Amino acid sequence: MPKVALTEKFIAGVKPGPSQIDYFDAKTKGLVFRVSPSGSKTWCSFYTSPKDGKRARSTLGHYPQTTLAEARARALEAGGQLEEGIDPRDVGSGAMTVGQLAASYIAKHVRPNLRRARDKERRLAADVLPIIGSLKLSDLHRREVTKVMDRIMARGASSQAVKVFKDMSAMFRWAVARGDLEHSPTEGVRPPKEGSPRSRVLTDAELKRLWHGLPDALPRSEATQQIIKLCLLTGQRVGEVSGMRRDELDLQTRIWTIPAARSKNGHANEVPLSDAALSVIGEARGKTFLFPDRDRDAGLTSHDISKTIWRAQSRFGLAQWTAHDLRRTAVTGMAELGVSPIVLGHVVGHRSVTKAGVTLGVYNQYTYAAEKRDALELWADRLQAIVAGTGGKVVRLKA
Repeated sequence: MPKVALTEKFIAGVKPGPSQIDYFDAKTKGLVFRVSPSGSKTWCSFYTSPKDGKRARSTLGHYPQTTLAEARARALEAGGQLEEGIDPRDVGSGAMTVGQLAASYIAKHVRPNLRRARDKERRLAADVLPIIGSLKLSDLHRREVTKVMDRIMARGASSQAVKVFKDMSAMFRWAVARGDLEHSPTEGVRPPKEGSPRSRVLTDAELKRLWHGLPDALPRSEATQQIIKLCLLTGQRVGEVSGMRRDELDLQTRIWTIPAARSKNGHANEVPLSDAALSVIGEARGKTFLFPDRDRDAGLTSHDISKTIWRAQSRFGLAQWTAHDLRRTAVTGMAELGVSPIVLGHVVGHRSVTKAGVTLGVYNQYTYAAEKRDALELWADRLQAIVAGTGGKVVRLKA
């Protein structure tokens, strides 16, 4: 089997022989130029199939309709599919499944480009692939998209349905751009409507009961207990708290810096730490991540915490609540103490408040660091009084 550096001149000049001959390209791994006795010239890719471990071949095109450059590009594409566990014959024959498309989409687009890649990957794995993952792309229609949406809406998860619909739309648009699909099956499907925003705020009595009831409600999850307390004490998002790293903490200046890469809005946020927050942090056992995931080298996620809270709902003895209600409760508590909206915006990293308009976005570069610390320490004192049962009168900040 000769191995040559294929060129257009060489390919055009190759004459058929008495038997089939394969020319292996010295430049592109797996690319073969096959010439049959009849004079037919075909581009092929030879590889070991990920399905059964046997030697396999897929057709990449015919010469001269498919040029050398195009054949090399297709051979490289086939190599990428193999790395993802996809047999190129399935793709070439139109038998690619939604699951295989999702694997390629996640590996090539989601993980390299998106900050919240794991959330998108988890939603596709949980709500899309179990229903339509085995379906061939050639059999994919709008009714399958509707089936996925109906399953999610049936359990009352309208917010999740909105996210999953956006995930599917993005994946199918990506597939259309690459030529894996002729058109997106989400086109023409009415997107699900998200329910009204939640307004749940825990009362003082509920806060006291929750704080003291955490060991009984979550006896085997000290990390989740600590995360819940820190969400209340800092007012930060549950995913930002659960993914906290040691190198984000400056214990001398008592500052926790949430890096842009982990912040929902893509901007770093410095969070002053009260004595109460530092006390909880001191109880955390993780080395790199304060609250490590036992199955991978990373911190726990908001999904992990939300799932734990959901499973333990009946043990809290409270009306239904979610992890995000903790942040809303903290913000509401600080507002009741007289913290101004602009300071609240800086505390929780809401740039729609802190950078709204030209005046705040361009001219006002003040960080409100001192005001943020005052607000969080005042709220921590108030929260500690609540859980100790000595809440008493609310002392507001002076205007």
